[in-house]
Amino acid sequence: MDSPLPIQIDVEELARWRLSGVSHVLVDVREPWETEICLIAGSLSIPLGQLPQRAAEIPAGSPVVVVCHHGGRSMQAVGWLRRSGRDDATNLAGGVDAWARRIDPSMAVY
Repeated sequence: MDSPLPIQIDVEELARWRLSGVSHVLVDVREPWETEICLIAGSLSIPLGQLPQRAAEIPAGSPVVVVCHHGGRSMQAVGWLRRSGRDDATNLAGGVDAWARRIDPSMAVY
C-alpha cells in the first residue's frame, strides 16, 4: 500500500486483500450479541463503547479495517482512531451485512 488509506473500502476490496494476503487487522465494533450471530473470520472484537479503553489491543503496523453491522458505528470508530493517530484505519462500507450478501452468502444476516 503505497498510497494513503482511504476513509473506507468496500467488501470486494477487503475480499481481494484477504485472497492476496495483504496484511491487515479486522476490528469488529459490534456488541457481543451481534458477533455471536455472525463474524468475519479473524476479527478482533472490541465493542464501540470499549474502543477508547481497548485501542491498545489493536496491533500496529498493518491497516486496520473496522467493521460493524452496516458501517455507521465502524465509521465513528475510524474517526476516533484517526483522531487518535491511527491514520491506517479504514471503514468497511456496508459492514458484515454487505460482506454476507456479496462475499459470503453462507454467513447469517440479521
